[in-house]
Amino acid sequence: MRRVSLALSLTLLLAVPALAIAQADHAGHAAPAQAPATPATSGHEGHAPTASPPAPPRQTSPSPPGMPAQPQSPPPATQAGPPTIAIGPDIMRAMGVRTTPVARQPLQRVIRAAGRVEFDERLLATVTTKIEGWVEKLNADYTGKPVKKGEVLASIYSPEVMAVQLEYLRLLDWAAKTPAASGTADTGLDLGSKDAAALLAAARERFRLFDVGSAFMRQLEKNRRPMRDFPVVSPINGFVVRKMVVAGTKVAPGEKLFDLADLSTVWVIAEVYEYELPWVRPGRAAVVRLSNLPDAQYPAVVDYIYPTFSEETRTAKVRFVLKNPGEVLRPGMYARADIAIDLGERLVVPREAVIDTGERQVVYAEVRPGAFELREVKIGAEAGGMVEIAAGLKEGEKVATAAAFLIDSETRLKGAGAAGGHQH
Repeated sequence: MRRVSLALSLTLLLAVPALAIAQADHAGHAAPAQAPATPATSGHEGHAPTASPPAPPRQTSPSPPGMPAQPQSPPPATQAGPPTIAIGPDIMRAMGVRTTPVARQPLQRVIRAAGRVEFDERLLATVTTKIEGWVEKLNADYTGKPVKKGEVLASIYSPEVMAVQLEYLRLLDWAAKTPAASGTADTGLDLGSKDAAALLAAARERFRLFDVGSAFMRQLEKNRRPMRDFPVVSPINGFVVRKMVVAGTKVAPGEKLFDLADLSTVWVIAEVYEYELPWVRPGRAAVVRLSNLPDAQYPAVVDYIYPTFSEETRTAKVRFVLKNPGEVLRPGMYARADIAIDLGERLVVPREAVIDTGERQVVYAEVRPGAFELREVKIGAEAGGMVEIAAGLKEGEKVATAAAFLIDSETRLKGAGAAGGHQH
């Protein structure tokens, strides 16, 4: 009976702490829960076990309800100045770093424009006929044949020209038989002679409108018989660049027979890009070179800038006029025009000293021996491997030229290791 009473008392003592913990949790965690005490290992029966003291609460930063506590961030770092890097002499030699002073010097820009040799349009000629007939004989019988001014290109049989010749010969006979011509006129006013002279003048005018040359007229007056073939002569010295007839072809008034070109002067039509066009104006000196004659140079000047613009190539046409002794320059040849532009004296640095990040241009200026500072600059014209510095540098300062990109990489690496890197 005593043993049963002691066991019941022990069970109640163990249940009291657990009941207290459950009530505390149900009340909204009013007090921290205590771990149940372990029974004492001493031999005293009936003593309640003692509970261990609760651990102190963990200090956290305040956070919104329902969110876990966030650790406090370190204070922000102060804003740094322009990135600067110091490089030892041995590393500079190993990297091949060289510096160049910022200086003023004459700057000359050369615009290289690709183009082609073309005909001088002012020296082109087209041979047409003003009569109806048939080509009896063809002297200019192939394209490219050289011709001289006044040379017969083709002979045409025309019934109309034949009729005019017969009429002219009869007028000549009539004029020869007039009293004025024979010297037997007995009056001061001879109407017949005046009519004959007027008719002869009208006949000669008809021949002129048919483009009949003076040589044809002299031969007709000398032989006193009509000629079957009417000659078509060349109006210029040049070459046959196009032939539209063959022997036996019937031609009509206004029909084109030949295209002729005088190659004593030719044009070079070059394409100048949109961003280079403001530098080009008529009168600018240039040197023209041919792809098949790279050593030959032809001095020229800008003769004309065409008013149209190509949307596909973003270029404008520029014309140069060249003398062509010996017809060495042939239309269709590829050519290149180098237009020299004197920009005067400018503040410049070598092109390799400028690093283009896509959004801005920067250089590494030497602030002291072995120490370089990142400097943003504004650039202007470029020519001959030099770049104009419009702002950001002063005359006499030194900038890194060779291995500038290695300095930039070293600055990035050191910046990334120290403070997360820098951005250009």
